[in-house]
Amino acid sequence: MYFEDRAEAGRRLAENLAMLREADVVVLGLPRGGVPVAFEVARWLDAPLDVIVVRKLGVPHQPELAFGAIGEDGARVINADVVAGAGVTGEEIAHVERRERTELERRATRFRAGRSRIPLTGRTAVIVDDGVATGATARAACQVARTQGAARVVLAVPVASRQALHLLRREVDEVVCLEQPMFFYAVGQWYHHFDQTSDDEVVELLTRAAARTAPPQPVPAADPRLRDDEVCVRAGKVDLAGHLTIPAHPIGVVVFAHGSGSGRHSPRNRYVAEVLQRAGLGTLLFDLLTPAEEIDRANVFDIDLLAGRLVEVTTWLTGQQHVEGLPVGYFGASTGAAAALCAAADPRVHVRAVVSRGGRPDLADGALSAVRAPTLLIVGGHDHLVMDLNREAAKEMSCETVLAEVPGATHLFEEPGTLSKAAELARDWFTSRLPMAEPAGSA
Repeated sequence: MYFEDRAEAGRRLAENLAMLREADVVVLGLPRGGVPVAFEVARWLDAPLDVIVVRKLGVPHQPELAFGAIGEDGARVINADVVAGAGVTGEEIAHVERRERTELERRATRFRAGRSRIPLTGRTAVIVDDGVATGATARAACQVARTQGAARVVLAVPVASRQALHLLRREVDEVVCLEQPMFFYAVGQWYHHFDQTSDDEVVELLTRAAARTAPPQPVPAADPRLRDDEVCVRAGKVDLAGHLTIPAHPIGVVVFAHGSGSGRHSPRNRYVAEVLQRAGLGTLLFDLLTPAEEIDRANVFDIDLLAGRLVEVTTWLTGQQHVEGLPVGYFGASTGAAAALCAAADPRVHVRAVVSRGGRPDLADGALSAVRAPTLLIVGGHDHLVMDLNREAAKEMSCETVLAEVPGATHLFEEPGTLSKAAELARDWFTSRLPMAEPAGSA
């Protein structure tokens, strides 16, 4: 199959995406050549169109070898194996990331012409390009879409090499590809007209799509939040970055402990935090580890280190404006759940409720019997190993402990509707177990 041009390829591709017509979809074109294809897909699906701007992070002495990728809003993917194998230092990582983020922001600003990025949290991201040769850029885009909160990622391309598709299927929920030729040399060989797409054309197509799908603009309401700030907390010898949000009339505050160390950029944590905020709960999403520490996987399993930092951050938090006097809860994921349970057992802090999502409470070891805070253990129904570990851990706990299964969910709660179910369970647990308190600062 040959395509006349990118527009025709987009129309043919759209015909094969009928199953997404009623879904909550955002179509994301890879600039520049993927945008004309994505424009046709978005028009057929009656969905919003955006670009997904990514920059690969190359090893300094071998830039064609990527050790990670970055996207907007702080999205960041690091391949620890490449970092270790290439001997890339933390300073080099920071230097490359600063340089590439500057270029990323320049391109995003140019393409969108002042519009904001369309949020992906909880939605289906359809990533579209005009074709896939090696798959490196498409892979980075899929990973970044996931970190930006997409509940489902679909890669849709008119043509691709078989080898690249084989690798990409591991990164996405679904691949839609019209042609997978046996002999693949270049994307352009499958088009009669394959002129270079200009920046101006990308801007024009995005502007046309935005005008077509833009909803009526409501009158802006006053921001009900008391605080919505980036914060920096000193813990031992390191500074930990975080984001503190306190809604109006808060009934409590929940501190998030993420297993990989980086909590404030976790799309799943951010989604859960939004659900809690709407229920009147403040949230603190922060990084238990610095970027340099996160590269060493041993730190992710150093529960004593993570729990100690969680205690220090909690002590700092309870003295903050609009927080003092509010009951505190912990929300932990993966090894962060073990850290949360250990910290909850620490006499230096007073924690009123704990929720673990896909957590490893077994790693809290001897601290389990000392936890007094009501604890909810949320596990995916298809996460069989973690389910067994949670059952055994629950037997060691003497506090109120409930094991809640989310049917159909695997470890990362990537299946449609499973993360929202987990968030609802967490919301109901915190709002019923955290005692009601007078809003901080009230008379």
